[in-house]
Amino acid sequence: MKPVNDSRVISASAQSVFLAVADIENLPQARPHILSIEFLSDQKSGVGTRYRETRRKGKGTEQTELEVTELVENEKVRLVSDAGGTIWDTTFAIAPLENQVRLDVTMEIQPYNFLAKLFIPWFRGAVVKGVAFDLDCIKSHCERDRSTEA
Repeated sequence: MKPVNDSRVISASAQSVFLAVADIENLPQARPHILSIEFLSDQKSGVGTRYRETRRKGKGTEQTELEVTELVENEKVRLVSDAGGTIWDTTFAIAPLENQVRLDVTMEIQPYNFLAKLFIPWFRGAVVKGVAFDLDCIKSHCERDRSTEA
């Protein structure tokens, strides 16, 4: 399946943007639709950190277990989830610009069971909208934080 790709140019520091996507405990601050975080590993940051996030989904909630599989400070974080017969492999990459930062997200979607292979293509549009919404929230959060620092 074709990956989901999106990006935003954010008027904030690379560190601020990195923390908005990599600081697991504080994800709900940057994305208010994430209602809670529960750690499933003893460690709370870095490669190997496993956690469950609960996020608002329509009128209900949805829980997803994720693992940090790659992390380069102020550059990128990669999160992998195995849910619904599908591997969701998401990388957030941060590229400094002159006075801003570009945040790129790539989500590889790899359905591996029959139902997922059948239904995931139908939900691709919702996934694209969800990724865009996450990026919009991260951008707003980082730019709001920057304006209060000035």
